[in-house]
Amino acid sequence: MSFKGIVRELKELGSRSWRGGDMMVWRGRSRSHIAPDQANPIEEVEQGQWANLPPELLLDIIQRVEASETSWPARTAVLFCASVCRSWREVTKEIVQTPEQCGRLTFPISLKQPGPRDFPIQCFIKRDRTTNTFRLFCGLTPSEDDNDKLLLAAKKIRRATSTEFVISLAGDDFSRASRAYVGKLRSNFLGTKFTMYDSQPPDDTTIKPCSRSMRRFHSKQVSPKVPACNYSTGTISYELNVLRTRGPRRLHCVMHSIPLASIQEGGSAPTPKSFPHDEQRSPPPSSLGKDQIISFSTTSLTEPPLMFSGDPLILKNKAPRWHEQLQCWCLNFRGRVTVASVKNFQLVAAVEPHHDIPVAEQEKVILQFGKIGKDIFTMDYRYPLSAFQAFAISLSSFDTKPACE
Repeated sequence: MSFKGIVRELKELGSRSWRGGDMMVWRGRSRSHIAPDQANPIEEVEQGQWANLPPELLLDIIQRVEASETSWPARTAVLFCASVCRSWREVTKEIVQTPEQCGRLTFPISLKQPGPRDFPIQCFIKRDRTTNTFRLFCGLTPSEDDNDKLLLAAKKIRRATSTEFVISLAGDDFSRASRAYVGKLRSNFLGTKFTMYDSQPPDDTTIKPCSRSMRRFHSKQVSPKVPACNYSTGTISYELNVLRTRGPRRLHCVMHSIPLASIQEGGSAPTPKSFPHDEQRSPPPSSLGKDQIISFSTTSLTEPPLMFSGDPLILKNKAPRWHEQLQCWCLNFRGRVTVASVKNFQLVAAVEPHHDIPVAEQEKVILQFGKIGKDIFTMDYRYPLSAFQAFAISLSSFDTKPACE
């Protein structure tokens, strides 16, 4: 059988595996491909000749599939390999590298892992004003056939004293009791300070018991199978424009989950290897319809304790220059931003001389965000930020900030 024939049959087999189990499947643009970290406990489809392949042959097939399918939607074949059976899943997880190592997004956990060091991962965001939703897609710009790879989605929820952006793996499921829930962004009353919450610790080794202030649900009102913690991993602050002077917004991001040492020579950023186990993330069917009666805690916006020793990574917006001919503030987005907007920004590391950070590292743009059309924005990020963190920071620019403009 030819290699293309093998890939074709794997896709068919993977589709049958997904239909036979309780997995989230991306249908159209609303769901995300999920290759679960645990074997499907409900039922196993008949894998036939593929289940008992010699280890050397299995390794060779998956390596060739992973190397040949480097972009979406063709990279779906890698996920199909992970959906055949347990042995295929384990081999696939060993072969597929993190975004920092290979520069590609594959499994959903890739969205929580740092991006590549040498180049940015290029994405774009679509805003839907009618539903107050924001969708993050992988790619340079929207495709003509509207068949782009959805990465994350967020829904803006206005409350009496704050605004929340609930972030999900699915484009149509923003329940905090859902296993698609990955975190949220919450503002203060003025919209000048935001706190980033993650549904899991930034590193598998930093799991700590949840305190009362970190719980998302009252312990007596939710099934123990539902994840009951929000980990505060960063704060985003916009400077007040008291004098009402013209100019771009000024912001600082304190990443409490990323040490400053991560951008020093030999440093590394926290890299989670998997989501919490499926049995801890999936609520029983009887609890899915009761999200509206779950009471949420009023977590404060005070800065959380650091999850490591040393200074946290602080990001600041790169100062633009005034263009005399255009009579506006300008930044070099290298063609990725085409429309002037107060929302446009570039973030670089804010360091002190004693931190001993190379000049090249200080000038490296870690995240850039800007407008390219009506309700369409580009978002390019790189190490040490993850797609989830970059998306949360970008979402903060969509909230109304009359005191900062």
